[in-house]
Amino acid sequence: MPVPKKRHSNCRQGKRRASNYRLTPLASTRCPACGAATLPHHVCSACGSYKDRQVKKIKDKSAKKAKGKEKE
Repeated sequence: MPVPKKRHSNCRQGKRRASNYRLTPLASTRCPACGAATLPHHVCSACGSYKDRQVKKIKDKSAKKAKGKEKE
């Protein structure tokens, strides 16, 4: 069985291991309802639609801020 003749440095070892760790960019698509960027096969976080149907109710942040100011 072959045995290494010399020791490899930590840098060389890290370079070898790093080649297996390639990050792939996340795929994103445009929402057909509002045009916001969303992940494929996920509900749109901006408008709450999925496959041209309204699936989730989205609360307005501006209305929430106005209610908070009225209480003060």
